[in-house]
Amino acid sequence: MKIRVYYEDTDCGGIVYHANFIKFCERARSEVFFSVGEMPCAQDAGFVVRSMKANFYKSAFLGDLLEVKTRILELKKATLILLQEIHRDGERLFDMEVKLGFIDLKRGKPLAMTTEIKEILCKF
Repeated sequence: MKIRVYYEDTDCGGIVYHANFIKFCERARSEVFFSVGEMPCAQDAGFVVRSMKANFYKSAFLGDLLEVKTRILELKKATLILLQEIHRDGERLFDMEVKLGFIDLKRGKPLAMTTEIKEILCKF
């Protein structure tokens, strides 16, 4: 997924706020569902972040065109671990390993992902 850095993403010096790298990754995770006409969550079930480990290598700047790359490291019944990287012109600026749980939103309990959800995730 390509993302352009806008003024709202940066500080007054034109450098992207560190938290926005995480937001860009979240957008990329959602976009895989939107690209097939689906939502990343349903009325009664959805993904929550269980943990993440982030590494910041270089800054991104106002006007940069970034690419978010995502791949599945592990896919289980109710959890998955993704590696997400943000690049500018092929150079890695950021990466994170994020563990997501799929839960019943009303009960707050783990829920097995459907085959349809797993098929969508395999589009990463």
